[in-house]
Amino acid sequence: MSRRPLRIGWFSSGGGKGSRNLLTAVCSSIERGELNAEISFVFCSREQNEAPESDLFFELVGSYGIPLVCLSYRDFRKAHGGGKPTVGEPLPGWRLDYDRQAMELLEALDADVCVLAGYMLVVGEEMCRRYTMLNLHPAEPGGPTGAWRDVIWKLIDSRAARSGVMMHLVTPDLDKGPVVTYCTFPIKGGKWDRYWKELGGASVAEIKGRQGEAYTLFRLIRQHGAARELPFIVATLTAFAEGRVRVVGSEVIDSKGQKVGGYDLTVEVDEAVRGSL
Repeated sequence: MSRRPLRIGWFSSGGGKGSRNLLTAVCSSIERGELNAEISFVFCSREQNEAPESDLFFELVGSYGIPLVCLSYRDFRKAHGGGKPTVGEPLPGWRLDYDRQAMELLEALDADVCVLAGYMLVVGEEMCRRYTMLNLHPAEPGGPTGAWRDVIWKLIDSRAARSGVMMHLVTPDLDKGPVVTYCTFPIKGGKWDRYWKELGGASVAEIKGRQGEAYTLFRLIRQHGAARELPFIVATLTAFAEGRVRVVGSEVIDSKGQKVGGYDLTVEVDEAVRGSL
């Protein structure tokens, strides 16, 4: 008996090429028959004519015939007189109202799992409860927190032996939800060692001052991480579509019904990037 397609909800701010690439990677995999899924809707926190990049994103969504729902965060904030939310503090009332209005707009649309793909807003508790939402983080489980730049500098500073990519369950605590899927890759051994040797005892502050993000080791770690992100997202959704992993409440369950601390997709992702690095 064949499985019905996985229904995916897609949340994005449509802010640049990266957002378009993420959507294209998943849609292309669906079109090739590799991923048994359909994107039920795309929700965007911008509206038409708000920014050139998001307008390009809307064109892409339209080319795939995906239902598009928009609610301008910028305009909503202006209309409700809200100050900018402070990271680490509870979301203000007006900001939770934004989530509620978004959910009202999405009420007739359904999804088995939702992906935050370039969605630049912290999600409130009510929306987290309504949807199973996954967010990409550019580190292995237990690895550094923060944006990808922060992660790389922390890896260099700690002389880490490996890095990775993971998707975690979205909770109101930023980047602290349970790990759902992950992959890892070494950043020491083989060709890596010459760059660590060049680093010597230099501190991150010294490297930032001399070369910044042009530093070879920084660029290599980013290259290897970024190359894995698109195939990793596709592999994650494929695992959901095939029933190899699912989320029940706040627990990640494998195909045997066992709780797991994240489903390891390293082998699949390594195969996908083989020969490209």
